[in-house]
Amino acid sequence: MNKINVLYEDNHIIVVEKPINMLSQSDNTKDQDLLTLVKEYIKEKYHKPGNVYIGLVHRLDRPVGGLMVFAKTSKAAKRLSEEIRSHQIKKTYLAIVEGLIEEDKGTYCDKILRLENGNSVINSQGKEAILDYQVLKRNKEQKKTLVKIFLKTGRHHQIRVQFAYHKHPLCGDQRYGKQDKTQIALYAYQLELVHPTTKETLKFKKLPPRIDHWTQFTVSSDVQ
Repeated sequence: MNKINVLYEDNHIIVVEKPINMLSQSDNTKDQDLLTLVKEYIKEKYHKPGNVYIGLVHRLDRPVGGLMVFAKTSKAAKRLSEEIRSHQIKKTYLAIVEGLIEEDKGTYCDKILRLENGNSVINSQGKEAILDYQVLKRNKEQKKTLVKIFLKTGRHHQIRVQFAYHKHPLCGDQRYGKQDKTQIALYAYQLELVHPTTKETLKFKKLPPRIDHWTQFTVSSDVQ
């Protein structure tokens, strides 16, 4: 059976950890993707013949690891998609950014335009992009800041583009920051949602692996 980290599973949803540098769903590269792995996991675990239905309701950028929820029924997929649109699903990220952010917390409100080349930019013709951030710790020697980020909107490359625009690009961001061959220091560490059938509020948390920039902060004690 494929090795995927399942944090929660019932008849309606499955919450898993997306590994760093894995696609959320397949693309023209034909590289391994999480959606296919989840389908294979369900197929093998329950000995299901034929195709397995798994609904993709949100994505993470390929280099970004962290928590994702998938639907196991079309009804659950519809309800989770509605939660995404109405901002009932709350996604919280951890990131390490270049430079020392002076304010202990703040809000970025910009407009993001997605370009044909796959990048996004801050542009007045774009769509509204809002996030709140909270500084957890500053590393004055390395001149880096550990932040917790609460997404209010879900624009393409939103966190990466907004922090780069505000002079604090994410460490390891090969597209919008320094091209230093390290992994991007962005992790979808907390996911809160309303269960599509029981209506119970569920909250999941998974800390990033201690590699690259994450070794410079004691992340586990900072976010408990």
